[in-house]
Parts: sequence; C-alpha cells; structure tokens
Amino acid sequence: MAEESEAEKTEPASPRRLEQAREEGDVPRSREVATFTVLMAAGAGLWMTGSSLVRELSHTMVSGLQMTRDQAFDADVLIHRVAVDLVQVLIACLPLGVAVMVVALASPLLVGGWLFSGKAITPNFMKLNPITGIGNMFSTNSLVELVKAIIKALVVGAVAWFVIMRQKEAVLGLANEPLNSSSAHVMDMLAMSFLFIVGALGFIAAIDAPYQMWHYANKLKMTRQELIQESKESDGNPQIKGKIRQLQREMAKRRMMAEVPTADVVVTNPTHYAVALKYGAGEAGAPRVVAKGTDEVAAKIRELAKEHRVAILEAPPLARALHKHTEIGDEIPQRLYAAVAEVLAYVYQLRAFRPGLRYPDRPTKLDVPEDMDPAAPKKPDNNGV
Repeated sequence: MAEESEAEKTEPASPRRLEQAREEGDVPRSREVATFTVLMAAGAGLWMTGSSLVRELSHTMVSGLQMTRDQAFDADVLIHRVAVDLVQVLIACLPLGVAVMVVALASPLLVGGWLFSGKAITPNFMKLNPITGIGNMFSTNSLVELVKAIIKALVVGAVAWFVIMRQKEAVLGLANEPLNSSSAHVMDMLAMSFLFIVGALGFIAAIDAPYQMWHYANKLKMTRQELIQESKESDGNPQIKGKIRQLQREMAKRRMMAEVPTADVVVTNPTHYAVALKYGAGEAGAPRVVAKGTDEVAAKIRELAKEHRVAILEAPPLARALHKHTEIGDEIPQRLYAAVAEVLAYVYQLRAFRPGLRYPDRPTKLDVPEDMDPAAPKKPDNNGV
C-alpha cells in the first residue's frame, strides 16, 4: 500500500511523537535568534567596555614594545614578556568573552530549549545520499532559507548604509583628535554602528522564530492511522483491552457468586435486586455485603441461595438501599444498622426454630430512611416543588 501523503497528516503530533523527536535531537531551532542574541550581546559588551578595552590593549602593546636591545635578543625574556602580555590581553577580554558565552548558552532557551541527545551526533550515512541531497536543495525549506538570506542582506545593507552615512562627519573628524582619545572614539563608533546593524537582525529573528515553531509542528503532524497505531502500541489494542476487562468482570462475578453460599441472608426486591449479607458472630465490625446484583445477576444469587439453603427475605426498600449505597466487601451504612439487625434477628430465629415452637414473625416494616431508597418518592421542598 502506498504511503499516505503529507496532505493527509492533519493531526497534531502526540506527546509520544514529540518525546521521540527530542530523543533523536530534533527540536525547533532558529539560527537567526541565536545569531542575533550572541551578536547583540557582543555589541553591547563592546559598547560598555570598549574604552577600557582599548586602553588596556594599548597599554599592553606599548609595554610589549618597550625593551632594551639585550632583552630583544634574550629568548627567555621574550617568552616571559609574551606570556605576561597574553595574560593581560585575556584578562582585558574576559568580561566580554564571559558575557558572550553566557548569552550563547542561554539563547537555545528562547526556541526549543536545551537538549542533550547522543543520537544527534551518531553518524548517519543516509545523509550522504546524493539523491536526498539534491532533493533537499529544491525543497520548500531551501526556498525559505534563500528568501531569508536575501531579506537579511537587504535589511542589514540598508541599515549599514544609514549608519555609515550618519557618522561620516565624525569619521572625518578623527584626524584632528589625539591618538588616545581617537582610539577610544573609534571603538565607541564601531560598537554603536555594530549595535545598529545587528539590531536589524532582530526583525529577521522576530519572523524566523514563529516560522520555525510552525514548521516544526507541521513537520511532526500525524495521520489518523498513525495516531490509532500509536495508541495501540502504547495503550494496547482496544479489542484486547475490552476482552481483558470482560474476563476481569467474569472473574469478579465468579468470586462474588462463590461467597453467596457463605452468606447469612439474601435481601431481595424481589426480582430486580438481590444483596447477600454476611455477619460473623463475635467478629468486630458491621455485617458486610458479599454479593449484589440486578436482574439476571440477582436471579443467579437467589438461585444459589436456595440451592445452599441461605435465607431469602423480600424487603424491597432495604434491598434497593443496600444496592445503591454499598459495594461488594463494604460494611453496611450506619443508618441501616437497625433494619439489618432486625433482618439478622429474624434469620437467627429461623435457624433456631424447631417443630412445636412458635414460628418467627417475618419483619414487614423495616427502618429504612427514605432518602437512602432510590425508589422512594421525594418529599416536596418548602416551595411545594
């Protein structure tokens, strides 16, 4: 079967798809944002430290050239002077270098975030396929990169021309300034010009960042079939899960039915509900519900109760209340203690009955709160509703 076309990929990438892409080192990235932030940090650092940097470098250069003839021909002295001057140059450039390094490390947080993936640096010889390379040259992404390069050249060129023409008079006036002050002035002018020109890249970065996010999301889109297949792989086949749930219900039902012969009494509706209760004499706690059900399950509970000579009592309100407010294994609610105690007393009297004795009276009016009986008529409120 032919692969589904890109037009059929209409579903957003699933969290699992996004996680797999990150594991492979594939995250949205904007080179324009990274370039802009690093160059802007360098320009700002150069502007703030330009004058002191020029003075330090000038002092280092002058001190490095000041030596006697004997020192110039002494290799040990020359090596020592070069080492000292190199250290001074590094110290002078350290603030600017640290600022640029910090910004370079933090810039990925703007688009995509930090990512460390071993798969991204694993050799992939498929990338050396010339046919794939030719296809990438004529792809939509290559066309977008070409358009960005043209726009970048035009914008940066226009801003550079504006900055140069604006500072033309200041550049010509440098010839009338002393060497030290003119050097610092040149550095300030270069830094300011650099900031203006690099600032033009902010326009490109502001467009490129949203585009890269959109392109990344569009690239990872999935077809409906891929979503279904992924759901099967991660959560299991729905048909198999349904079969497992069915088997679990059947097992729970069998366990419940196995408890019916051990019950003390089965309270019925008489046909729609059946609840089996068990109370161990001398045990702590209230009577427990060991089985319950409606319709066919209720009929099966009654059948097992008759088969194993478990007392069956028709008490519709109590049966409905127990079925609604308890789960299998739960103790009965405290508000039903009185009604269940009366039922159990009747059951124990039945067990103790002997011919010649008075047959126990079957309880007819059990104390079941109306709000616990789902079939009881609701009382009207104060407004008569």
